[in-house]
Amino acid sequence: MGRPRTVSRALPKYASEFTDNRGKRRMRLRRTGFPTHYVVAARDSPEFTVEYNTWLEGGKAGAGRDRHAPGTFDDLIARFYASKDWAELKASTQATYRGELERFRADYGDRRATTIQARHIATLLGRMSATPSAANNLKKRLGQLFDHAIVLGWRTDNPARPVKSLRTRKGGFTTWQEAQIVAFEQRFAIGTQARLLFDLALYTAQRRSDLAVMGPQHVEAGRIRVRQLKTDKTLLIPIHPSLARSIAATPTGHLAFITSNRGAPYAKESLGNWFRERCDEAGLQGYSLHGLRKAASRRMAEVGLSNQLIKAITGHVTDSEVSRYTRDAEQQRMADLAMASLASKFG
Repeated sequence: MGRPRTVSRALPKYASEFTDNRGKRRMRLRRTGFPTHYVVAARDSPEFTVEYNTWLEGGKAGAGRDRHAPGTFDDLIARFYASKDWAELKASTQATYRGELERFRADYGDRRATTIQARHIATLLGRMSATPSAANNLKKRLGQLFDHAIVLGWRTDNPARPVKSLRTRKGGFTTWQEAQIVAFEQRFAIGTQARLLFDLALYTAQRRSDLAVMGPQHVEAGRIRVRQLKTDKTLLIPIHPSLARSIAATPTGHLAFITSNRGAPYAKESLGNWFRERCDEAGLQGYSLHGLRKAASRRMAEVGLSNQLIKAITGHVTDSEVSRYTRDAEQQRMADLAMASLASKFG
């Protein structure tokens, strides 16, 4: 690893610290046109990065929208954000849901939520047939909105419920093979942010939500501490030598390894889109960050590691979850063993 990295303690943009009336040091986020926010998460935790990004995105989305026409989706979404159900969601979940709701709101915010019917939702999802997972996620968010509309007394039904979800592709995200890994490494040299993100994904096997908030402050004695945002599980992952070289060679932010041109961490969706553009530059259309998580699992299976050892890196809970990622590698390894046995017996 070389010399220990010195982590900057500079406050993020728009943040200030103060001592409250109980003598406790706290952090406050303030920006013109944004609601003042008092930070809950610990400063160096991944939850802080999510909370900070959620405040930024929420302020942008809410700017100039203090008043909404009654009964519109603008009005309903604002009321949902203020609800107890919303407050009980984790910050990372709020960030994901807010992104999906705000994209819908940008196109349909002025439409009346009280008159929309199931056929309208079916038509909307049909227009999203090229991205079935995104369509199905939107259906879930609309279902939550209409449930809240029922609580408010706006409706007596939930028109999202009878609409069938779209079929998604079988097999999920494409697993990177060694040829694609080499192609990306040849296109992006060590020292670039694209290569660092690639190495973080391949050598930690984490989800994009965790990669987005992973930073120098999480490096501890040759390991990266990961608190998975999806599962709330804490992992201590040894840093692979290739990843160590990449980290040492790449300028990074103090809140996250990977930052935008403005120096701010990416939201997980933006990070995924940014990386997909880098894949396109390398001629690797159809490949993604999640495919690298699967590639890391494939590699571990190919060298004969047990599911228990693989789960210690990926954070999967059950063997069946790991098997979905490693079945092809397992098939090849078992086929090799079977053929070697046949050759020794009948060769």
